[in-house]
Amino acid sequence: MKRRAWLTLGAVLLGGGGIATYAAASPSTEAGDLQTERPVKVYNLALKAPETGERELPRTETKQFSLLGISWTGATKQLDGKAQVRTRSIDTGAWTSWQDLETDADPVEDADERAGARGASEPLWVGPSDGVEVQVVHEDGTTSAGLPSGLKVNLVDPGVTAAEAADAAPDPAAYAEDVTPSPTATAPTTPTAPASTVPEPPIVSRADWGADESLSPDPSEYNADVKAVFVHHTAGSNDYTCAESASIVRAIYAYHTAPAPSGNGWNDLGYNFLVDKCGTIFEGRKGGVDQPVLGAHTYGWNRESTGIAVIGEYTATGASNAALTSVARIAAWKLGQYGVDPNSTVQLKAGATQKNLAGTSFTSGESYTFDRVSGHRDGYATECPGNSLYAQLPTIRAWASGPVQGLKLTSLTGATLSGTTYWTKGAITAKWSATTPASLISKFELLVDGTVVATAPGTATSASTTLAAGSHKVAVRAVHQSGKTSPATTALTVVTDTTAPVFSTTPKITLRTGTVSTTAVPVTLGWKATDSQALKSVGLLSPTTATFGPTTTSSSRTAKPGTASTWSMKAYDVAGNTRTSSPAYTPMILQETSATKSGSWTSRSSTSYLGGKSYSSGSKGASLTWTFTGRSAAWVVSRASTSGQAYVYVDGAKVATVDLKSSATAYRQAIWTKSWSSSAKHTVKIVVVGTSGRPTITTDGLVYIK
Repeated sequence: MKRRAWLTLGAVLLGGGGIATYAAASPSTEAGDLQTERPVKVYNLALKAPETGERELPRTETKQFSLLGISWTGATKQLDGKAQVRTRSIDTGAWTSWQDLETDADPVEDADERAGARGASEPLWVGPSDGVEVQVVHEDGTTSAGLPSGLKVNLVDPGVTAAEAADAAPDPAAYAEDVTPSPTATAPTTPTAPASTVPEPPIVSRADWGADESLSPDPSEYNADVKAVFVHHTAGSNDYTCAESASIVRAIYAYHTAPAPSGNGWNDLGYNFLVDKCGTIFEGRKGGVDQPVLGAHTYGWNRESTGIAVIGEYTATGASNAALTSVARIAAWKLGQYGVDPNSTVQLKAGATQKNLAGTSFTSGESYTFDRVSGHRDGYATECPGNSLYAQLPTIRAWASGPVQGLKLTSLTGATLSGTTYWTKGAITAKWSATTPASLISKFELLVDGTVVATAPGTATSASTTLAAGSHKVAVRAVHQSGKTSPATTALTVVTDTTAPVFSTTPKITLRTGTVSTTAVPVTLGWKATDSQALKSVGLLSPTTATFGPTTTSSSRTAKPGTASTWSMKAYDVAGNTRTSSPAYTPMILQETSATKSGSWTSRSSTSYLGGKSYSSGSKGASLTWTFTGRSAAWVVSRASTSGQAYVYVDGAKVATVDLKSSATAYRQAIWTKSWSSSAKHTVKIVVVGTSGRPTITTDGLVYIK
């Protein structure tokens, strides 16, 4: 459904001495019509400064637009001033802020041959809009200098293709009256396309982005070859969605091809290729993407080059990595058709006498040195492709040319780093990263001792192999799609070790001094583990868990008496080999009542004693004797400031004199211990010394390990 619309034109004298001209169009389309099939439409509004004041034009039917530019009489005449526009969004009804138009667009090289050819700004994508205001401000601040005559604003509605309308699924009959079949242009005879040294990237064809070939009826022209690539930006907003990219390409196509005064009046899109911020590549000028099609992108240099435009404005903001990658892929592919290194230079013959942005003068017919991948500004006096994108051209050249950059090994899994050496049982996975995009990489090669042992595609980030026993050097290198091979990364030393560590001393527990209870006996866990290469750690698995360093050989623990406990330990070497040892031991408590007595002993009762009772004696020579079969023993006593001394005999021999005196009273103390290398039958006898003034000793019993 369509509406009637109105336009207003006016002009005001600016404080700085410039002239402002504006036009506003009412909404041309109902919101529901935005996704129904309709053709591309191009129309123009004349911008004339009235003699005085403001006037209203008769109501005129208009269409919505998403792209605009301005044009003026005189194909080679430059606009004297800064052109700015603001537009009104169909979606929100809000006006945008003022945006500058790039008015330093290249003139048409064959302007003399084209009737009505006009000067024009670069197109500006603004999204679906229904109103526009344009102002031109004289940069010199004067009002006497005249503006180019015939100033017009050119508006483009990119339309909606049948495929896009089908995706949106509205009623396509809404615009049925505007749809006319597009005749297919007669395909010109094309030269045989040379094969490239690198793969062709995926490219959205003209048919797929919805090119109306009736807008470009003239046959394509071809150059002899492609010696260089010129990079451009289309200017305009970077806020577009990538779903809008095909519409933007259609709009630029219409702007370039619409007859003057509604458009540039060119025979086709000026660019050979366009790339959006998501990295999607669009076929530009027709004639075959693999052909040296003559474009209209860089004035004076089109005869030996191809032009790639990144959709968006890149003066203050750089292009995305996705866009840079695609530009590099096209540049590498096109130049690769002619055996050209994208990171080299070339002599190009000037087709016009002019200067570039840097002020370098060119004379028509003379040859000048250019980078194979150059910016629009290198050949013509324009800001294009913007300061930020221009600064990214070295990255594009390096990515397109190779070798792969920024390659480094980031980790080795299946191996453990100890010092500067990795240790493994054999199977490893090397992981890497590179700054060159994967789509420009042919393959990666995993090297062991300088020999390729595994290959992976350019999209991979890891590869695996199994190393033989011994020491090895592991590295990775990359092969660019051009065939250039990067230097191998710094090699890592990896030692394969399949020998498990050993317990040279089996884990064992021995009694130690400390407080004894019926649930916990103080013990020392001892062991010794060794490895033929490098021991990493030793872990206690049961009856509790702990982890120890490679040089630790003992740990103070407690054990439950009367219960057999498995003391399981596992030794780990740095390669991941392990050895487990799991001996079992049982601490046993022998109460004082189980001893053989001699002399006078008194039984005492208290919850502080083991089992609630103990023996006490102050009689010199009184003794208690325990006999057991085990590998470690501890005598358990009570201690106080009045406690006396005792002799200790083991297997009939006196081995110690023990003083039980203590400033603080303590019960159930293992005060004396002895251990043997193996389990055997032993006798422990304690004898009261009868110490002067404090003869009494109190004993709770004996603990041993069996």
